[in-house]
Amino acid sequence: MNQNIKEKLAVLPAQPGCYLMKDKHKTVIYVGKSKLLKNRVRSYFTGANDQKTQRLVQEIDDFEYIITSTEMEALILEMNLIKKYDPKYNVMLKDDKSYPYLKITAERHPRLLITRKVKKDKGKYFGPYPNVSAAREAKKLLDRLYPLRKCNNPPGRYCLYYHMGQCLACSEQPPTNEAYNQIVQRVTSFLHGGFKDIKKDLQTKMYEASEQLNFERAKELRDLIEHIEVVMEQQKMTLNDNVDRDVFGYSYDKGWMCIQVFFIRQGKLIERDVAIFPFFDEPEETFISYVGRFYLHQHHPKPKQIFVPIGIDIELLKELLEINVHTPYRGRKKELVELAMENAKASLKEKFSLIERDEERTILAVEKLGDALNIEIPHRIEAFDNSNIQGTDPVSAMVVFIDGKPNKKEYRKYKIRDVKGPDDYETMREVIRRRYTRVLKESLPLPDLIVIDGGKGQMSAALDVLENELGVDIPICGLAKDDKHKTSELLYGDPPAVIPLSRKSQEFYLVQRIQDEVHRFAISFHRQLRGKSLFQSELDKIPGVGAKRRKLLLTHFKSVNEIKRASITDITKLGVPKNIAEEILEYLNTVNNERGTE
Repeated sequence: MNQNIKEKLAVLPAQPGCYLMKDKHKTVIYVGKSKLLKNRVRSYFTGANDQKTQRLVQEIDDFEYIITSTEMEALILEMNLIKKYDPKYNVMLKDDKSYPYLKITAERHPRLLITRKVKKDKGKYFGPYPNVSAAREAKKLLDRLYPLRKCNNPPGRYCLYYHMGQCLACSEQPPTNEAYNQIVQRVTSFLHGGFKDIKKDLQTKMYEASEQLNFERAKELRDLIEHIEVVMEQQKMTLNDNVDRDVFGYSYDKGWMCIQVFFIRQGKLIERDVAIFPFFDEPEETFISYVGRFYLHQHHPKPKQIFVPIGIDIELLKELLEINVHTPYRGRKKELVELAMENAKASLKEKFSLIERDEERTILAVEKLGDALNIEIPHRIEAFDNSNIQGTDPVSAMVVFIDGKPNKKEYRKYKIRDVKGPDDYETMREVIRRRYTRVLKESLPLPDLIVIDGGKGQMSAALDVLENELGVDIPICGLAKDDKHKTSELLYGDPPAVIPLSRKSQEFYLVQRIQDEVHRFAISFHRQLRGKSLFQSELDKIPGVGAKRRKLLLTHFKSVNEIKRASITDITKLGVPKNIAEEILEYLNTVNNERGTE
């Protein structure tokens, strides 16, 4: 703990508020809230913490806090700060799963659409549905039953759906607003559970058609009834009051929490949402924060009521969400919450081993790599590799690994500008110079470790640019390969020496993944450039010959050699001006003669 943190801890206020933890780059890495800032923030730096919290504390270089008047203000501020900074330890916001809904638009002639975004646009939303296939099946069924608008055609310009009896808005005499609203009301009633009445009506019509010996019509109605049963009645009933609810349950262990949400619509359990994440505050407070972000920041539509487990401050949630929040103590509603809790516990237990394994492959491997190199934990690693074939189309590539995982948004490709021929050392100098000149100029985050796919020469070239040209001190390691082109040695130091790593260790697997990834990225970029150059034609170098004219010539003559043998008249017959035809033949024959003398 540095002196600055010690001094700040001594003067923390005993008031509610939010705190922002920062790393050595002054980046916000965690945001939390507390009823009592003084006790909560101090708890991170005193007493025993689990390994996950220790890892957070090791990165904290500074912190700041914002005092609020109430716990409610702290909760709202916490959500806003997480949304603003997206701290890496507040991982629960990274679950952006969204579900499909059916929407009746608020237009003169409303349409029925499938959407994943619920907006305040006066439209009517129904769902969520378990998946987009279920939503499509429901829409397909409603399209057959109710002829809502499917097109933007003016009256009299019929669309395909009009001929299928599924769109009346484009008929010569569209339905009146009153008639159209009745159709909308029927669709709304259907989606609110009125499909049972529709099914009974269709059954009556089916029997009537059968009695009239209209068996084809009876079969159509029978198939439609079966479709309704499959689409609308395939879920088990959970409650019989037809109130839309979300039921929350949670479980936690070893600093990890699992929250399960059951979506109940029209008395049916249609889908669930599962989130598993590390947490650093009190479990109940973490649960309240998650539920708040679930609706306010992840934009899940609010139901009429939500159920939460015993021990949760429902008044705080009511004030935050402005909906009915209830803790059931008996009956089927309590059983439903207990079922959500049981599912959360099972999910946490089931996935815990996978989480620990992933952590071992990534975060723990990064820590052990830092220990092996005797440097600070290299949370951010940038790796470089060059690619060329005898100096042609030379390129370089950079990949970024954060906490042991690739961050593909920050990958970069480089076309080599100044180096002529296959000079790997000068190529590395150019790329390192270009990359970190820009990083310093734009105040981008510096890496904790640079990995060079190469040996001592490439390392020395990169180190020379960083230290002597840019004045930057960043640890650099090199990765050498064996005769099978596999990672064999990790080089580090000045002069570079082999760092012994067990080939069965996670830190060795990590550097191997980094080397393989940067090599793959460089090779794919090089192949991409080579592919473009191979497809370029000699015709591209001739003034007056663009893409269309080139295509015209090659389509007619089939090859550049055939164009060379053509006459000016042959070329001008295609609509090419005579002066351009002369230039084409002169250029192609000149190139041909020059190549013949090499």
